[in-house]
Amino acid sequence: MAFTVPSPRAPLDSVVQWYASELGWAAVPGPPVALPTGLRFDVLELPVDAGFAVLRRVPRTGPVAVAGSRMQLLVAAGSADELPGLLDWLEWGGITLDLTAIGAHGRITAPAPPGPLLTQGAAGWLRPPEPGHEVEPALPVFSGVGKAGGAPDLVRLLDVAATECHRARMARIAAAFQGAPPGNQRNQPLAFS
Repeated sequence: MAFTVPSPRAPLDSVVQWYASELGWAAVPGPPVALPTGLRFDVLELPVDAGFAVLRRVPRTGPVAVAGSRMQLLVAAGSADELPGLLDWLEWGGITLDLTAIGAHGRITAPAPPGPLLTQGAAGWLRPPEPGHEVEPALPVFSGVGKAGGAPDLVRLLDVAATECHRARMARIAAAFQGAPPGNQRNQPLAFS
């Protein structure tokens, strides 16, 4: 008896269809299915430990996804271009942060549509976009150039994200030094914000 493996196309096609019909978003068939950035939204990506701290401090954000060890916060399209200048203005320029922005011509793995079908390690929504509602007005914007409204200010979100990325990095370094041989810890000053 020959064993047959069901085609993975059906679930992937249903993900592409969900994004198109429920949200009006373009999705690039995969595997994995991908969402292009820079069209309807850009993405701020950071480690999940820092991301959860951001969500505690900024309770109103746009949609938020998790993909492995990374958290992805959707922000207004064009925001990725503002990241370097805003980080400099907020005095985070030149500091190593595990914070990136994905904008025009980029893509992220499409989180599975909300529901019980999420498998471990797959991208999924923590705060899903609401089907039937335009997501753009709910995304963080730079209020100096965008319209203010129900969306949090991109500058505030970015400042909190940079702070939490720095704290998480310093905590990981401190934890690594806790396991270091005696003598290696004394000559390494650590500063926490």
